Amino acid sequence: MPVLIEAVSDPSSQDLSDLAKIYADAPDWLLQPYQNAAELIEAGLRDGRLFAGRFNDRLLGAALLQRGEPAWRLSHLCVRKVTRRRGVGKRLLEEATRLAIESGHPLHLAAPADHLEAQALAARSHLPLEPL
Repeated sequence: MPVLIEAVSDPSSQDLSDLAKIYADAPDWLLQPYQNAAELIEAGLRDGRLFAGRFNDRLLGAALLQRGEPAWRLSHLCVRKVTRRRGVGKRLLEEATRLAIESGHPLHLAAPADHLEAQALAARSHLPLEPL
């Protein structure tokens, strides 16, 4: 069964629990400019920017997808620690890229410019890196 990618707009209590678990594993730098994971999740839901990967009815990874001009921006990409290295993040990136291209916009990855892991991810994904 593939990882299904969706915009999260009306989360169930299980979805909220899963999102909290996803961002509980996040390093502190990934949560910026938010004070904590709960604030990031709340802002993403309020603004309609929360984008997540679901497998077997559970959310395993999430990101914020800002649909803007002239480019779309993917930020705060995080996958649950127990699920990493299984393609969830890659599926989130692929689907965000597909949606952006379909709408006629390029996709940029937003992360701290000096973060080596973010630089490597941007290079592997062939995405421009924007400072977070």
